[in-house]
Amino acid sequence: MLNVLILGGTTYDSIISLPQLPQLKSHTIHYAPFHETIGSTGAGKALNLHKLDVPCFLHSIIGDDLYGQLIKEALEQSGVDFRYDLDPQGTERHVNIMDQQGNRISIFVTQSSSNPPLDMIKLEELIRQCDLVVLNIIGYTKALISLCQKYKKPIWTDLHDYDGINSYHEEYIEAADSIFLSSDQLTDYRKVMADLQHRGKKLVVCTHGKKGATYLSEDGVWGDIDIIEDYTLTDANGAGDSFFSGFLYGYLRNRTLEECMRLATICAGLCITAKELVYPNLNEQLLLQEYAKHFG
Repeated sequence: MLNVLILGGTTYDSIISLPQLPQLKSHTIHYAPFHETIGSTGAGKALNLHKLDVPCFLHSIIGDDLYGQLIKEALEQSGVDFRYDLDPQGTERHVNIMDQQGNRISIFVTQSSSNPPLDMIKLEELIRQCDLVVLNIIGYTKALISLCQKYKKPIWTDLHDYDGINSYHEEYIEAADSIFLSSDQLTDYRKVMADLQHRGKKLVVCTHGKKGATYLSEDGVWGDIDIIEDYTLTDANGAGDSFFSGFLYGYLRNRTLEECMRLATICAGLCITAKELVYPNLNEQLLLQEYAKHFG
């Protein structure tokens, strides 16, 4: 199987669970269940892919602090091959407020540097050796785009809640061969997908939360998939990265786009049943068993 390099995306997060998201007025909440765990899009993708036996490396930036150490320990215990550079601003941290419907408010209480000191020799070698790059929209990874292009690596990126016009995403869009995004901030997601496809993207996939997901292929073929209702929501944190990882797993196994969408939907569905960033018991055998169960 091809070797995947994931660039960017590790945080240490506080997850707060509420019956509903706070309203826009002052009030006091006297009790809210919470836990702390590793987070962000790179960690989510790496943990999923590793559990699915996809050879992968994760590179990110962390602080020389307690939270950076906790990230290292969590990834090491999970078996993820983690490479990192130190960020002088410290480890990025988020507070995610989740409700019982799967909605989320993310608060960046600290942020990572956009231009930290990087070991470019080490990074160039990682890029040279990999077969496919997952380029996450973390500020420092913009400095690595030219290296990915130098070695002509296929680039997949996840634009998350892109609004269709934000210039921050433009370098990632221009560089990417395949693009994932959410329709959360889009009034006409099909138009945005079509615009991306017309710019030469080989694949565009847009997720819609409870309303499933849509793909658009290089040759203009559209496809939709619904969620699997059997998976009961516990925590939606990490579902998008699980979806991405399930799709990429199928792609690397030479599955059709429709089959990849099914595998992605299963991964996301399993993820929402657990409180962690990735379904704890995820593995390749379970994924295929769930595929046979739901899709025959």
